[in-house]
Amino acid sequence: MPSYHYLIIGGGMTAAAAIAAIREVDRQGAIGLIGAEPHPPYNRPPLTKALWQGDALESIWRKLDGQGVRAHLGRTARSLDPAHKRVLDDQGTSYTYNKLLLATGCTPRQLPFGGEQILYLRTVDDYQKLRGLAGHGQRIAVIGGGFIGSELGASLSVSGTQAVMIFPEESIGSTLYPPELAKFLTGFYREQGIEVLAGTRVTGCEARDGKSVLTIRVDQPGGEREVLVDAVVAGIGAQANVELAEAAGLAVDDGIRVDDSLRTTAPDIYAAGDVASIYSPALRQWRRVEHADNANSMGGYAGVAMTGRMVRYDYLPFFYSDFFDFGYEAVGEVDSRLQMVTDWTTPCREGVVYYLREGRVRGVLFWNVWGQVDAARRLIASAGPFRPADLAGRLHS
Repeated sequence: MPSYHYLIIGGGMTAAAAIAAIREVDRQGAIGLIGAEPHPPYNRPPLTKALWQGDALESIWRKLDGQGVRAHLGRTARSLDPAHKRVLDDQGTSYTYNKLLLATGCTPRQLPFGGEQILYLRTVDDYQKLRGLAGHGQRIAVIGGGFIGSELGASLSVSGTQAVMIFPEESIGSTLYPPELAKFLTGFYREQGIEVLAGTRVTGCEARDGKSVLTIRVDQPGGEREVLVDAVVAGIGAQANVELAEAAGLAVDDGIRVDDSLRTTAPDIYAAGDVASIYSPALRQWRRVEHADNANSMGGYAGVAMTGRMVRYDYLPFFYSDFFDFGYEAVGEVDSRLQMVTDWTTPCREGVVYYLREGRVRGVLFWNVWGQVDAARRLIASAGPFRPADLAGRLHS
């Protein structure tokens, strides 16, 4: 029975950050890692970004060498017994621990049809499979027009693939961006040769003569038709992997609930990364964040906390994206249902978008504007109230 002072369930960026942080404080304590993938930890953002732009696959790996970690890869934790500090995996191996970190991440949401005809990009193996399907002369459908869908559509196009984007919203990024920016992006993607089927729902997928056939529907009479492609990839969101924690009796509500020291409701069990739900003092709400900055920062804090040191995680993480000639950094609550105030230097090409509720700034998106995230955090922490005129020119670089 393997026994560890520190046991980490999950093999992603959060786990890698926690291990590095533990070793900064404790050079001797035994660390074990249980990871569902057969690979050691790696950075996920390049799977939809940099790897398509020429970065080498070797660049994504997080280094565990010299950290004194025993990795149990290709295994999934099936049960957790907090009272006896024991974990059982899917191969029947039982582990004991002194301190446990749940970094189980998320699973992509799946459509109720299509089966293996539809690829859900989450892992490096998924990336390699999609990369093998992409290329000149290939036609690949991307289901989803949000964060992942927009990156995949652009990356496939850059690789020479004919991309077909299909999503129910009016424009690319409608849930994130102000209407004029979302509409502009949709037109820009079409100019790049991407077929954009906005306002369209996929209702079925089947294999036919070596191709994938999608049934799509628009909200009008006779609006159903078929789309023939070589492959299908979907990016329609993800759900937190809370089953292990929930079965063990830990508090769960859109993620595993943790306090500001990243402790769960069970002694000596911590949670961090995509799966963790924590109260944000700046936004005054419980949040679960599925982005790299949160995975790395939260994992690091959790690692320090596991060594017995006091931490207080009140960090407001940022996220970013890059596609074609555009890129952005964003922090806080970026939601098009909020009041949006745009401050363009060049309309839809460079500027700042503010997201407000009841006069308080809840989030900021920097469109081709860089180096202002800390200033945005300070603005979000301010009580306000702010009028649109108060924000003009406030955060431009």
